[in-house]
Amino acid sequence: MPLLTAADSTVLVIDLQEKLLTAIHEHDALLGRVVRFVQGAKACHVPVVATEHWPEKIGATHPELAPHLDTIIGKTHFDAAREEAVLNALPPERKRVLVVGAEAHICVLQTALTLASKGFQPVLVVDGIGSRLDSSRQAALQRWQQHGFEAVTMEMALFEWLETPANPAFKAILPLVK
Repeated sequence: MPLLTAADSTVLVIDLQEKLLTAIHEHDALLGRVVRFVQGAKACHVPVVATEHWPEKIGATHPELAPHLDTIIGKTHFDAAREEAVLNALPPERKRVLVVGAEAHICVLQTALTLASKGFQPVLVVDGIGSRLDSSRQAALQRWQQHGFEAVTMEMALFEWLETPANPAFKAILPLVK
């Protein structure tokens, strides 16, 4: 697969709600990484769309993350790509959707499978996903591989988007990865 470009990418943040996060394995570290990744995406002019699963019952996106998001969409399906509002928020010319969030083996995986069936190219950001049990996260990674989907780390994505240290966003991203 070709390198990622900022022009062909969108970030999709799945269900990083404050009430859900506390149950996720190593949730504080996950949240910190995703906040930095989203800040880097925005510095590279990559749109960031987020979902909240059943926000009326479960609550809002974590307050450390919410201010950095372009769009937050409530959903009731585990599979965010079954929600018209989510699909409409993904720019159609940006086929590569970098997915982060929770839970890796439920909402993240189901969303990726449906995105692929709708012509998008889901890209799993492996250090940006979590589950209650690490074994569930590992099973999701294995299934992701079985489907032949691309997987990257946050740094891989950020530096592919930058292309060169001459990119004006480089100075904003450097402290996010150090």
